[in-house]
Amino acid sequence: MLSSRPYLLRALHEWIVDSGLTPHLLVNAEQPGVEVPESAVNDGRVILNVNPSAVRDLLIDAELVTFVARFGGVSQAVTVPVTAIEAIYARENGRGMMFPDDESDESDEKGEESPEGGDSEPRPRKPNLKVVK
Repeated sequence: MLSSRPYLLRALHEWIVDSGLTPHLLVNAEQPGVEVPESAVNDGRVILNVNPSAVRDLLIDAELVTFVARFGGVSQAVTVPVTAIEAIYARENGRGMMFPDDESDESDEKGEESPEGGDSEPRPRKPNLKVVK
């Protein structure tokens, strides 16, 4: 099954912009493939303003979020894998969505057999709730 994260990112970005607010992405800058200026990284994370007035050529596809933005007055290309995005929210009121840390359990949901090839019982999943302000 396809990941829902890029679809939710696009929808929430549009909702925040249509509401007249400023969309921001919280990104884990330590994930492979993240290309952001080192000066913007703080404690392994970076917050990116993706408002249409702040970026150029914004593209949110199934694998990557790419755009051009100015950092310290210098225009730079930014590339962020969708899996590195931890949240999207509106700067003014904090409304938005946090994403789960890991979508590695997708193979279990696809109904793939266990490596042993036997009929094993599906293991129960822990609840995964997060506080959203």
